[in-house]
Amino acid sequence: MATETLSYSQLGDRFNWPEAARILVRRLRLPRQKANDGKVLLSVDRSDPSLKARIEELEALLTKAETSAAGHRADFERERERCDRLTLELMRGAIETMNAKEAAARLEGELTALRSRPWWRRLVA
Repeated sequence: MATETLSYSQLGDRFNWPEAARILVRRLRLPRQKANDGKVLLSVDRSDPSLKARIEELEALLTKAETSAAGHRADFERERERCDRLTLELMRGAIETMNAKEAAARLEGELTALRSRPWWRRLVA
């Protein structure tokens, strides 16, 4: 049984992902011990096929998660564009409503002015 003693950073360097070391050590419950300099050393069995299988499994899960994230990103972009279009339509509708209210107020003022004159004067004009 070939056992190797590594620090977290050394184990992380082997995966090209430093954060993976702590996660992997916690999940696999690898034995740990504190060195004289305060660093934590891990005992890793180099010939352990389950560790290699677990690494491959985690890499496959990571690939699957990245694929799923890309799909969710596309959905997000599509919904954001849809939201932008709806916001534009809402703003146009608000402008049209304000214009219609202004026209209605103007016409209401003209109608009030016409009604305030006597009926015989309205016939002449």
